[in-house]
Order: sequence, then structure tokens, then C-alpha cells
Amino acid sequence: MLALLIVLATAAPVKTSPLCVVPDGGRLVLELALTDQEKATGLMYRDKLPADHGMLFVFDRDDILSFWMKNTLIPLDIIWFDAGGRIVDISADAQPCRADPCPKFTNSRPARAVLLVNAGYAGAHDLKPGAAATFQGVPRFPTGGRT
Repeated sequence: MLALLIVLATAAPVKTSPLCVVPDGGRLVLELALTDQEKATGLMYRDKLPADHGMLFVFDRDDILSFWMKNTLIPLDIIWFDAGGRIVDISADAQPCRADPCPKFTNSRPARAVLLVNAGYAGAHDLKPGAAATFQGVPRFPTGGRT
């Protein structure tokens, strides 16, 4: 019986969460926003985000991608990445917005993905445009620079 349990335990695939590793070695467990509905909802109505977690929005093509903080309850850093996983822009400490009109946060250069993390994360990890992060377990991203 014990042998059967061992075989079943080792045969079961291990599901690992998608990850982002920033240049200083910091690791973020990622929640992915891949569908239109997931992208529309984002982190709205959440009153906390664990310190080592983030939400990654992945798009099908490089573009100028505007985000807003409507119905978002926690301050966030918004980090845009190109198709190869390099940071192209950062909006640090984007504040919650509960009433229209809410400001939009937009990248200055085309991006393929956007990472939302707790406000202060980018500064604490010295993230800057041009720095590359490593992504694991994220479908279609990074693309190796292909557009």
C-alpha cells in the first residue's frame, strides 16, 4: 500500500505557479490576466496583495497600454515590459481611485505585458527601464523579442 502511495505521489504532475524573477533575485508569484474579463477586472476590489505576489497582464501585440485605478483599493506600481521581458516604463505609487474621472497611467513606448505589484516594490528592487526580468510559466511571454 505504501509503495502504491509513493508511486501515485511521484506520478502526479506538480503544478507550479507562474513566477517573475527581477534582476536583484526578488521573486514574485504571478496571477495571470490573459482573458478580456481577467484584464477588465484586474485587482479591483481587493484590499491586499501579498508582498511577494503580482498580477501580469499579457497582450497579443506590442502597444500603448493604459491602466487606471478605478475601484482598486491598494496603491500599486505599474511596470510595462517589452516582448523580450525588458522594462520599458514604470508608474510608481499609482493611487486608488473611487470616483470618476480617474487618471490613466500609460506607457511611453510600446509594451507587451504589464505587471501590477504593491506600491514601493519597483523602488525597493531598483527596477528601471532597460532592466530585464525572467518569467517562468507564463504562456506567450516573453516572446524572445518577436512581435
